Amino acid sequence: MEDKMGGKVFYRDFRKSYKTVAYGKGVYLYDIEGNRYLDGCGGNTVANVGYGVEEIIEAVYAQMKKTSFAHTSRFTSEAQELLAEKVIALSPKGMSRVYFLSGGSEATEAALKMARQFHLETGNSQKYKVISRWQSYHGNTIGALSMSGRSFRRRYYVPYLLDFPHIAPSYCYRCPFHREYGQCGIECAHELERVIKQEGPENISAFISEPLGGSSLAGVYPPKEYYRIVRDICDRYQVLMIMDEVMTGFGRTGRNFGIDHWDVIPDMIAVGKGLTGGYAPAGGLIVHEKISEAFLRGPGTFAHGHTFVGNPLTCAAALAVQTYIERHDLVKQSERRGELLLKKLKETLDNGIVGDIRGKGLFIGVEFVKDRKTKEPLDREKKFADTFGDLAFEKGLHILTGFGNVDGVSGDHILIAPPFIISEKEMDELVAILKETLSELERSL
Repeated sequence: MEDKMGGKVFYRDFRKSYKTVAYGKGVYLYDIEGNRYLDGCGGNTVANVGYGVEEIIEAVYAQMKKTSFAHTSRFTSEAQELLAEKVIALSPKGMSRVYFLSGGSEATEAALKMARQFHLETGNSQKYKVISRWQSYHGNTIGALSMSGRSFRRRYYVPYLLDFPHIAPSYCYRCPFHREYGQCGIECAHELERVIKQEGPENISAFISEPLGGSSLAGVYPPKEYYRIVRDICDRYQVLMIMDEVMTGFGRTGRNFGIDHWDVIPDMIAVGKGLTGGYAPAGGLIVHEKISEAFLRGPGTFAHGHTFVGNPLTCAAALAVQTYIERHDLVKQSERRGELLLKKLKETLDNGIVGDIRGKGLFIGVEFVKDRKTKEPLDREKKFADTFGDLAFEKGLHILTGFGNVDGVSGDHILIAPPFIISEKEMDELVAILKETLSELERSL
């Protein structure tokens, strides 16, 4: 296989040629050759406030002049304490503490272990299994990947993965139960109870889900009744409800957290990406007071940790980003501009191979099909979404592409999630490139 880049970096894909980024400003990234790219996915739903915000850079620099590191076995920092207060103020009622980490996979892995220790502390020592959904994605570490339902990511590492159960996704466009909303009884939610009973309630520790589908089910979200049913089932069987908001947290869907759309309070919320807006690597686990109280009544220690837990530099970056979002009312802006962008996409991409356009806020998925009436997916060997993303990139637009939404293998989609600061003119540029790309590829099909 040809190494197109040369050099000593172990790239994700040795077959690709990577552009060398020079700098970013606003919603754009620029390479060293002077080419400009509209970041239509916010760097994988990370860059929520855009690039090059001076006051955030200054806040990070100011912290660096104080100290860039202090190990949390002995120290805390003002940045960490203030950030925790800010995050809890944004969180659903009853959330009481935050455990800061370095990324989303660390956050969901910590949730897995914290759930296990919670049950040990509360007298349910047999509970250890975590139920999740197929076509979900919760991270790449072994525990996080065990909880994930994304077949492509799991395939090579199945021998290492924990034997955790999965249920069908809540996916009305392609209902796995072949029902129609309104006459379905929200069977996708009630399947959780069936699997808990089948596996034995005494064995089930937690249920984890993304409030809206991310890289595996771009923009898919369940009906209004879904999470209330899930919450009731979890309570009935002493199962913790974990929301993976690594992609959707901190305003991405037009609410502080995606689960806020359903007015349901989870037991834990895993966060990352938008916490620092890309100004530092970050993750976190927000926990309900019933979790922290159980630990306080017990040994008072969480048997888990990483070197960069609560890193003061990361916390300073996150505090500056969240302050910037609040000052400029960017969560509300994400909602308003998301509604406008969704409208523009539905009007402009009204095309025979566009099956569904869905999402909330600035978190929008477009699913491609061979036949709009039958919803038959495109042939996977054509790698339509991959080709779409490559062509759009050549035209100056960066978007996320994915596949496997139908059954783990078939199905092509893209995820559109630009920075919250995107203007209407920049939206029009984004939509125009998508339309041009779609037209060219449709002709080739």
